[in-house]
Amino acid sequence: MNLNPPRIVIAGTGSGVGKTTITLGLLSALTRRGIRVQAFKAGPDYLDPGLHRLATGRPSRNLDTWMLGADGMREVFLKGAQGADLCLIEGVMGLFDGKDSRSNEGSTAEIAAELGAPVVLVLDAGAAARSVAAVVRGFQVFDPAVRIGGVILNRVGSEGHHRMLKAAIEGECNVPVLGSLHEDASHQLPEGNLGLVPTVDPQGLPAWLERLADKVDETIDLNALLAWARETEDSVKLPDSVRFTHAPPPSSGPVIAVARDEAFHFYYPENLELLQSEGARLRFFSPLAGEELPEYAEGLYIGGGFPEEFAEVLAGQEEVKRSIRDRIEGGLPTYAEGGGFMYLCESLRDRDGRQHPMVGVIPARMEMGSRLSAFGYREVRGSTDTLLLREGETARGHEFHYSRLSESPEWQPAWRTEGLYGAGWEGFSVGRLLATYTHLHFLSHPDMARRWVDACRQYRWERNH
Repeated sequence: MNLNPPRIVIAGTGSGVGKTTITLGLLSALTRRGIRVQAFKAGPDYLDPGLHRLATGRPSRNLDTWMLGADGMREVFLKGAQGADLCLIEGVMGLFDGKDSRSNEGSTAEIAAELGAPVVLVLDAGAAARSVAAVVRGFQVFDPAVRIGGVILNRVGSEGHHRMLKAAIEGECNVPVLGSLHEDASHQLPEGNLGLVPTVDPQGLPAWLERLADKVDETIDLNALLAWARETEDSVKLPDSVRFTHAPPPSSGPVIAVARDEAFHFYYPENLELLQSEGARLRFFSPLAGEELPEYAEGLYIGGGFPEEFAEVLAGQEEVKRSIRDRIEGGLPTYAEGGGFMYLCESLRDRDGRQHPMVGVIPARMEMGSRLSAFGYREVRGSTDTLLLREGETARGHEFHYSRLSESPEWQPAWRTEGLYGAGWEGFSVGRLLATYTHLHFLSHPDMARRWVDACRQYRWERNH
């Protein structure tokens, strides 16, 4: 295992400065050179990692110290780094923004310090002059454990503007400006469903990535960036405890069917890998394309995504819904989260007020809103025994959705949730079905994967006897 891979963090002075655009340009340009780049995303995000995968051809992974702890974050990093020439980590929000305004907890800065990775700071220079040097200087001295290795300027107005900013930063801060992108509407990410669906249905994205790679090749010093990525002072510390088992792929374990298509595609790679580590065999199917739940399935995983964007098609797939409903009612161990939770309810009302019948195993109706209903980290504490958690046990994840239950539920919630903005109750559990808005990261409580696979084995035994 390589404990000292070349690595670098692309961080912003705040949200909206162009981190994702510059990251995608760098990933595309470097991959085009034949460099095997492993991308990572700081924080709980499914969308940017999907774009990373399109740029590199490799699954991107989330690094999150709040959900996983420093130990788990390092384990995910080292697992993803194997076989890569360069590890490139896209930050979240501003470099020092995290769970707590008084510490680096949950921030990009904490990840950079834990991994000993130099930081390239992205700065929006659209209306900036010499003051950019003061901004960079502030980031330099704010935390000595975080090394600013370079700066990339975004939305520069002209070549003269670039030269002036470069002189100010390099003269006052002794930090190299690695390059810049000029103000250009064509740099904006092509938007589909709220700018999100292109990660699965990438119409227009490959050509956009090529054009962006051309610009990055032309205006950013990639050789200097690679040199900084090799300026790592220490090896990454091995995790104190390893939560993945490195066993050969199972040949006879229980089969868990995983819904994966444009409607359902939000999965942490580690969740799937932990299930495999516990002996499960994964088989993917597409409810949107009319594929029924495989008869041989001994478990079912329906992740998040955008069922609301395909509600009419999903509602019309009667045989698919029947196959899922009958098996769940027959005791199939099933976990659904986010969009999967919505899909298993009785109906979904879209933003135009149209009602679409869904699978119907959860006695509730969903409706789409125009504003975010929930957003942020969640720690859940089981209020009863469920498929994944026992009463009183905790796990961590996040919520992000515009939908909501049309009425208050009449069932006992699966767990109590704690978040930045207070506590609440959430989730539906009956028998071997667990459905929730919270996207859990299984590495925050690895027994969840083990319990689920054990339940699938028990279900297999019952079917055969």
